[in-house]
Amino acid sequence: MNIEIRPRGEFTSNYILPPNDSIDPYFYITQRNRISMKYAREKWLMKSDLQEIHLWDKNNKASKVGSINFYQLYFETKFKSINIRLGRQSVLLDNGRLFSDAPWAQQGRAHEGIRLMKSSKYFSNDFFFLFTRNYNSEFEPTYSPVASNKYKYLLVNNLSFNNNNGFLFNSLNAIDFLETTNSGKLYTRATAGGRIEFKTKEWYYTLNSYLQFGRNSKGQKLFAYYFQPEVKLSLLKSTWRLGAEIISGSRPNISDGSSGDFDVLYGVTWKFNGNMNVFTRFPTDVDGKGLINPYLFTVIPLNNKISLRSDFHLFYTQYPVLNNFGQKTTKFLGYETDLSLKYLPVKELEINYAFSFYKSTDAMEYLPKIQDENKLAFWSYLMISYSFNAVNLKHYKN
Repeated sequence: MNIEIRPRGEFTSNYILPPNDSIDPYFYITQRNRISMKYAREKWLMKSDLQEIHLWDKNNKASKVGSINFYQLYFETKFKSINIRLGRQSVLLDNGRLFSDAPWAQQGRAHEGIRLMKSSKYFSNDFFFLFTRNYNSEFEPTYSPVASNKYKYLLVNNLSFNNNNGFLFNSLNAIDFLETTNSGKLYTRATAGGRIEFKTKEWYYTLNSYLQFGRNSKGQKLFAYYFQPEVKLSLLKSTWRLGAEIISGSRPNISDGSSGDFDVLYGVTWKFNGNMNVFTRFPTDVDGKGLINPYLFTVIPLNNKISLRSDFHLFYTQYPVLNNFGQKTTKFLGYETDLSLKYLPVKELEINYAFSFYKSTDAMEYLPKIQDENKLAFWSYLMISYSFNAVNLKHYKN
């Protein structure tokens, strides 16, 4: 049994970040209290993560419970060489771009269904059948690990090859069945692609690419794409990552029945598009115009307990945003700088602090995140995570 207590205070100014949509500036505190338990036998195990999300000073209201739920609750067994997992479970595939367990979010992200796992020396292969249902509405969906999943049914296959000598290939293919809110029809959308990476002693190269086709939840015929090239240099006292994300949008003359908007599925965006999550809902946050995001990340370990990180992002739309008169504006949306500090004073305790700001261009007036494009948007947080092992019992056969 492991117990985690994780309070976090956040401050925002001049931009909209859920749960705030009206007050500026805005300060609030959330806390995750999680009890994780695992009971394992020789051929099977049970895993549960019960969590309570608590809120303070939300919309000037008193302390309240945001959610009580299971982050994970599953049973796993082995049949010949295949592991079978049944229940609610976190899903982290590849680098987390399309499927992530969202560790920074207090509620995390999980899915419900069946997972089949098989691995060997060089290969690993996972197959998922996942589904959503009507979840309890007593608590806020914002703090549920499953309520944000948009599919009715979801099939996923993830195949990885690692030669253990610096080369890795990952293929990820998903088919989700999306239910429309109006008619209840199911539309099928497929996402296919993968990532290759090559490592040397100091250098790391990777290319991530996907195609998305079928029909989206609006019933539009979909053809969209995603690319992420990156190179990383690891030095003795610093690490540097230079790359870019290209998320396709819909061209200006596209028909009403078609779409070029790539959906990043069930991954995390802050890890790739900036801590402030200015662009996290696609295509809404970019008005369906696509996103081009060159970035430079730097990590500097000061010692074995403290590390500094600096992330810098430039943001462009693939196609110009239109103003209120239907005229084209600039493709350049602005830039974001994230500065963060991680401190590990003891094994059970982790302290994270970050400060971020976003400088807008005039085009951000017509997108839904920045309140005043002429001013800097700020976001900062302080998070303390205390996690310890409460019970650890082992039984040995005589």
